[in-house]
Parts: sequence; structure tokens; C-alpha cells
Amino acid sequence: MTKRLFIVLCLVLLTGALAACGGSGTPSVPSDAVALVNGDSITKVQFNSLMDATAKVDKVNKQTPPKPGTTAYKQLEDRVITFLVQLDELTQKGKTLGVSITDAQVEKQVNKVKQQYFGGKDAKFEKGLETQGLTLEIYRLEWRSQLLSQGIYEKVTKNVKVAPAAVQAYYNSHKSSYTSAASRDVRHILVNSETLANQLESQLKGGASFATLAKKYSKDPSSAKVGGKLGTIKQGQTVPEFDKVAFSLKTGAISPPVHSRYGWHIIQALSAVTPAATTPLTSVRQSIESTLLQQKKSNAMNAWVANVKKEYAKKVVYAAGYTPSATTTSTTSTTG
Repeated sequence: MTKRLFIVLCLVLLTGALAACGGSGTPSVPSDAVALVNGDSITKVQFNSLMDATAKVDKVNKQTPPKPGTTAYKQLEDRVITFLVQLDELTQKGKTLGVSITDAQVEKQVNKVKQQYFGGKDAKFEKGLETQGLTLEIYRLEWRSQLLSQGIYEKVTKNVKVAPAAVQAYYNSHKSSYTSAASRDVRHILVNSETLANQLESQLKGGASFATLAKKYSKDPSSAKVGGKLGTIKQGQTVPEFDKVAFSLKTGAISPPVHSRYGWHIIQALSAVTPAATTPLTSVRQSIESTLLQQKKSNAMNAWVANVKKEYAKKVVYAAGYTPSATTTSTTSTTG
């Protein structure tokens, strides 16, 4: 279950994208309404219900609701009325797509939650909503907005497809993401002075234990504790001087001292080099196609939103005092 009403106000897929603007020549807003959306009234009852719910959520979360007359209160009013206007716009446009959310659909979703989390008990369910500062009415509105958004998205994007050529092009341009570098197991002894490094090399040639010398002399504390072992490293992962020698040694061979910005290394290759490998397109095709499909669907949805925004630019009018700040300069507010 959703925990905060502010989440409710963001649930509509297009919230924030459909900026409703009023225009001149629009009809008067009825006295019991806060706005008209293409002739459809947003009632004061709806508006006040959401405003009250946000205050309850704040109190549940031990926050102080904004006081009337403050900037914060006006911002809250703006968010609430914008949500209601956008939901009405989507409801109207959804019908043109064949998307119409019924009370039965909403009730089905509410009952699923009631059954899953509250054993189907009405009293327990409503108490659960109350602890979140929500009413059953608000919760139903939340589900209506979710179902509407989902239905519109599915209709708008149902014919979006990704061509095989697009998958191939993406794979080719992101080849490095599907390539694993060569790797091998190595260990080293790191010291500050070349003289000491040469002395240690001599001891190793004479049969001294690499692990023992690493534990005693190496200034790399993490690897020194395990006899100088760095584990499996990938080519290009370490500094160039180290990397070049580490991947050129024969398996088991010990290098002469190698200088890097960290000091002097003596390196031993503990395993053969595992060659670099590229994951074939056949193994990642489905993943790439899914990524590209989501991008194309998002683009299709954004284009649909842009058209709705344009269509409703002059179809919304607000009652006096209810015009969102973002639309004040372009909105004619009237009362009935």
C-alpha cells in the first residue's frame, strides 16, 4: 500500500508534464467548483478532500501541515489542483483511446490489497489507511489514477516495436560493455626502495618463500597479509607499469623490480592469462531489445503528452483564487 499522499499526487504517469493553462473566452466556473476542464467541473469537495488528506499524512508523519496564507500552503494547493486537473484531462483523453476506468475495476484492486494485507476485514483495512492519514475515498482515487495511467500507456505504446537493425547498431556502438578484459591471478611485494627490491629479488632467486617475504616487507597491507596475493586482476585495471609486466610474465615466473608511482614491485604470475572475451549478440539481444523498446515507448508517450498539453492549452479555467502559480500569467480565472 502506498504510504504517503504526496506519492499519490505523483502516481499519474504524466503528472508534471500536462501543465494546464486557461484561456480567454472559456465559460464561468460554477460556484461549487475550483476549475473547469473542457467543461468538466473539478469540485470544491474533491479539492478540499485532498487538501485534508495531505494534512492527515503530515500529522501521521509527525510533520506540521502548512498554514493557510503561507507560501507553503499555496504550493500545496497548486499541487493538489494540478493533480486533479491532470487526472480529469487524462480521464477525458483516455476515453478517446478506449480507456475508461470503472468503479468495479477500482474496487477489485482495493479488495486485493484488503485481502492480502488485512485478511479481507473492512475495519482492519480502514484502520490501516487511517494510520497513513488516508481515507478509503482517497485510496480509491489513487488506484483510479494508477489504472488510468497504465491503461493509457499500454494503448499509446502497444504498436511500438524495435527493429533488428536497431539492436545490432546498439550492440556495435556499445561493444566495450559486452567485452571482458584478459585476466590472471598475481601476487606482489611492494617496497619503497629499489635497493631493497633488488635484495628481495636475489632472495627469491635463491629459493626464499615469496609469501614469507611479502608478509615481512610489503607495504601493501591488504595483500601482505595473504602472502602478496592480489587475486584475479583484469588487464588495464592496475597502473601501466605493473599491468604490462603482470600480463607478460610466463605462468609461475617472478619479475625483476618494477617501478610505479607506488614504489617498487616484484610480481609473480600465479595463473595463465584468461583471454579477453566478447559476449555474442545472441546472448544479449533480448536485453538490448528490452532497453530500446522501453526508450521508444517513453518517446511515444512523451509525444502523446505533448499533443495533450497542446490540445488542453485553452480548455482549462480556474475559479478565482485557485489558479496554480505556474499558470497565473496565462489563465483567466472566473467565478460563476
